Amino acid sequence: MAGSVDKLTAIWTIVMAVINGVNRGASDHKYSKGDQVPLYANKVGPFNNPTEAYQYFDLPFCAPDKVKEKRQDLGEMLNGDKMVEALYKLEFRVNKDSQLLCRKKLTKEDSERFREPIKNDYYFQMYYDDLPIWGFIGNFQKGNEARPNGTTYLLYTHTGFDIFYNNDRVIEINVRTDPRFTVDITEDMEIEVDFKYSVNWMEIHIPFERRMDKYIKSSFLPQHIEIHSFSITTSCVTVLLLTGILASIYICVLKNDFVKYSHDVESTDDQSETGWKYIHGDVFRYPRHRSLFCAVLGTGTQLFALVIFVFMLALVGAFYPYSRGTLHTALLVIYALTSGIAGYTSASFYTQLGGSNWVKNQLLTGCLFCGPLFLTFCFLNTVAMAYKASVALPFDTIIILLLIWTIVAFPLFVLGGIVGKNSKTEFEAPCRTTKCPRKIPPLPFYRGTIPQMAMAGFLPFGVIYFEVYYIMASVWGHKSYTIYSVLFIIFIILIIVTALVIIAFTYLQLAVEDHEWWCRSMLCGGSTGVYIFGSCLYYYFTRSNMTGFMQTSFFFCYNACICYGIFLMLGTMGFHASLFFVRHIYRSIKCD
Repeated sequence: MAGSVDKLTAIWTIVMAVINGVNRGASDHKYSKGDQVPLYANKVGPFNNPTEAYQYFDLPFCAPDKVKEKRQDLGEMLNGDKMVEALYKLEFRVNKDSQLLCRKKLTKEDSERFREPIKNDYYFQMYYDDLPIWGFIGNFQKGNEARPNGTTYLLYTHTGFDIFYNNDRVIEINVRTDPRFTVDITEDMEIEVDFKYSVNWMEIHIPFERRMDKYIKSSFLPQHIEIHSFSITTSCVTVLLLTGILASIYICVLKNDFVKYSHDVESTDDQSETGWKYIHGDVFRYPRHRSLFCAVLGTGTQLFALVIFVFMLALVGAFYPYSRGTLHTALLVIYALTSGIAGYTSASFYTQLGGSNWVKNQLLTGCLFCGPLFLTFCFLNTVAMAYKASVALPFDTIIILLLIWTIVAFPLFVLGGIVGKNSKTEFEAPCRTTKCPRKIPPLPFYRGTIPQMAMAGFLPFGVIYFEVYYIMASVWGHKSYTIYSVLFIIFIILIIVTALVIIAFTYLQLAVEDHEWWCRSMLCGGSTGVYIFGSCLYYYFTRSNMTGFMQTSFFFCYNACICYGIFLMLGTMGFHASLFFVRHIYRSIKCD
């Protein structure tokens, strides 16, 4: 097992090196006294709108004569990072006190450019030896002594850096903006400002390998551990209850049905049959929209494989807090490499169901998830470009993404489709299907598709509710989610609960002689994605302070894509669970 983990980590390291192009200039992170340690200014943006970020020198900070940009890999560009060298000189183990950064004359326009960001709680982000640091650029006060009925805007002019080291390594860094050193920029007037900074080095005995623990501990606070433990316990109890319900159905109901339906001498009068046995000639009738149905299966299977591979990388330590786009790169690369799974699964099942228009099925499969995702990306990238935000991808990055899709994803997808089309697997149906479908008897309204979806998605969503909140706070906030093992356990429980719930709902559907279970099981399985999107709405309006068209667009559009992917994945899992159950119960009786 350890050998497999080492091989997986090594393979991932090679892939990331090839994709990103590792910068080895300071890869060992070892310095001598007086050495220049790299400090890069990354971005600025409103604290409540984490996606709405801009380049650091979009604001009139102290800037060098020629701004030098750091060479960035694909993951950093996807993450919206635009790192540039700052004027701060933080040599290794060299203390400084009120060092002059620059003497700058703020014009009327400069003061105006600072006031709005200060009003919106703009923060800056930098990286020092690959360690992230944050600080605010200023503050505003309402109704002070100078302006009882107005607002005073204060710009911080002094930045302090507290840096901890262990031998020849940087271990930790904190930044502080001193409220005693500010300049009033409320009035439209020219101001000459001295921007200064201080550096204080302190020794610490934390080993270099554990310097990221500071960022990981935010997810391991005692109250967080208690909530995660409660979430897992609740989920396990839910699984046990569902297992008990299904066991009682199997033992008390299905077992009696098996005994009744498996007599050697069966009634010749079909009308004497009732319940799920009565529709044995229709239960394996193929769905009407076979091409779309198989496209959902192919796409859902690929997304399931994508999630499993990402969890494997997370569990072996491939991701760490603030790794600047590593997760984005992993999602992109793995999605491209698993494209063959979607093509094979869709084409294979489509062939089993007797489909003839293979090309249409493959086009539908390829566009089912990528199409909405591509349109969403185009819209959001256009919005980001209009706002001149740093998350707007430049043209060369878009070309790289298109090349990855053209060279890797598309050929693998077509190859998988060809292999699936030529597979000789036949659909296994224990019962023959009659030529004429039986009419479904009138059913009460709660037996309809929408009410069944609402009921089926509630329990699986209850399993993941607490984790959804923490993930939302990480993706759309300033927290770091690092408890991948807990998340993986919750994911496995989610799959199990979804399967058990859909099996129960499928049995109840067949028991009332409704044989159109194929699409119903898929829709009910995926309904958890609808609940998750509902929780996104709740988070936006009650738990966050996001404002503005750009942030709102990014939040709802990307969450809609994620929930849509969850819908496809869980819908696929729900159908496979129902198919296994239906095949099992109809094999257990004589229905020919």
